[in-house]
Amino acid sequence: QVRLVESGGGLVQPGGSLRLSCSASGTIYSVNQWAWYRQAPGRERELVARIFGGGGTDYLDSVKGRFTISRDIRKSTVALRMNSVKPEDTATYYCLAVLRGGNYWGQGTQVTVSS
Repeated sequence: QVRLVESGGGLVQPGGSLRLSCSASGTIYSVNQWAWYRQAPGRERELVARIFGGGGTDYLDSVKGRFTISRDIRKSTVALRMNSVKPEDTATYYCLAVLRGGNYWGQGTQVTVSS
């Protein structure tokens, strides 16, 4: 059984920074892809950033240049560095691990951008 746990969410002022982390536990041989999604109230869940097995990355247009996804393969963790945050970044953020045996989601961590 694979379990993902996110941390690092909270309240941040516009223009500030935040770092989200997600750690995986359980039987993990390799992660094909890590991703961060977010969901704001009344909106669909959307892909924010992802990092592929080869290290390539992909970002939502509205976060390009502000957010950075990174991973630690040895520790089975993924992080999302969020800079220059905006009120529209407010959402619950979820990490996703795509493994050979299936996809696994974390429980989510709330990020609120407000002054």
